[in-house]
Amino acid sequence: MRRAILSLACVLTAPAVVGAADPKPMNVVVLLADDWRHDTLGCAGHPILKTPHLDALASDGFRFTRSCVTTSICGVSRASLLTGQWMSRHGNEAFLMFKTPWAETFPGLLRNNGYWVGHVGKWHNGAFPKERYDFGRSYAGTHWIKKKDAEPVHVTQLNETDAVEFLQKRPQDKPFCLTVAFFAAHAEDGNPKQYLPQPGSAELYANDKIPIPALATEAALKNLPPFLQKAENEGRKRWTWRFDTPEKYQTMMKNYYRLCTEVDTTCGKLLAELKKQGVLDNTLVVFTGDNGYFHGERGLADKWYPYEESIRVPLIVRDPRMPAAAKGKTNGDFVLNVDIAPTILGAANVAAPKTMQGRDFAPLYRDAKKPDPAWRDEFFYEHAIIGNKEKIPASQALVRHDAKYILWPDFEYEELFDLKADPQEQKNLVADPTREKMLAEMKQRFDKLKGQAK
Repeated sequence: MRRAILSLACVLTAPAVVGAADPKPMNVVVLLADDWRHDTLGCAGHPILKTPHLDALASDGFRFTRSCVTTSICGVSRASLLTGQWMSRHGNEAFLMFKTPWAETFPGLLRNNGYWVGHVGKWHNGAFPKERYDFGRSYAGTHWIKKKDAEPVHVTQLNETDAVEFLQKRPQDKPFCLTVAFFAAHAEDGNPKQYLPQPGSAELYANDKIPIPALATEAALKNLPPFLQKAENEGRKRWTWRFDTPEKYQTMMKNYYRLCTEVDTTCGKLLAELKKQGVLDNTLVVFTGDNGYFHGERGLADKWYPYEESIRVPLIVRDPRMPAAAKGKTNGDFVLNVDIAPTILGAANVAAPKTMQGRDFAPLYRDAKKPDPAWRDEFFYEHAIIGNKEKIPASQALVRHDAKYILWPDFEYEELFDLKADPQEQKNLVADPTREKMLAEMKQRFDKLKGQAK
């Protein structure tokens, strides 16, 4: 299997040859991974994980190293991606349909402008609106999908099969937009094994020892707010499902990484199909994740909370309009999931509606000079309470490159971190008298950005 993975990595090496005057509208492919944080890539320096196709995509494209989500949970993040809006505006707080009119989402706008639009895989925003798509197939929740009168098929293989069918059967006279919404590498929550990769991946990582995170310590757990340390907290509960023994940690993480490599292999096959059809060099390709993920850091599992492991996601873009000098480069600006919709619309020459709060980030890799107005250097983070405040409490934050202010409104609990001196967020400075002025200024900005989010 490893040879098969490596052999496909070369499909992205040919240079883009799209003329500046090419009148054809650009196609769009969004590769959306689940529970996949920013450093879960070979090209991001991961010492174990193999992602050759995504690494090749980054080499031929552009990678953002400080991409973040405005809410770290599957359904809400996906609604923000579709609408270009913060949760406060689109209104999906608990996996229900967002309130934004479909005509103001990027797939709705593209379809209304002549695109052939498809979605395959996870939806997580209420009932799947199949009638809104030219090609729509929604499924998730388990790694093995049982189809009537057929053997179960792995969800990532089904993603691949359906996406290839879309690409091969699409009308040749229309531009297209396809979202491949993977369920992997999300855990199968009700299954004690949690992560169930395909049998062909069993040899991957079999002889590796997965490093234990530096923050997987009792001391880091004790540095959390008291209510996050309790057994009732969902992050702690799921930590016991996955990481409470060294042996379990190795098993879970190896299977998690196998799911990730399977997604990488499917991405490689889809990119190869685009190349085979001769449309790769007129297609905007975006790879990202719906939220970050705790791999046992702080004694936690999953996501939700405004710490770095949870809010940062991968973002790789291959854009035919990109100058050759930008290829293989990285950028450390805050690019958010709400920016993806206006960026897609910009590539399609479709005006973004005023309801979209994100911003087209293409100038960050297309233009030699900095964008005007200047790009953001801070953003507002929000997450609603789920279940009750003991299970998953609400959280809000003002996030900057060098500092972070967090409010837990259900407990009236505050945190303040100097990210320059303390990038692991271990020392809460909210009661430090020398930070009083800094705290006051950040709370003032927090209130302003919170209001703007609505």
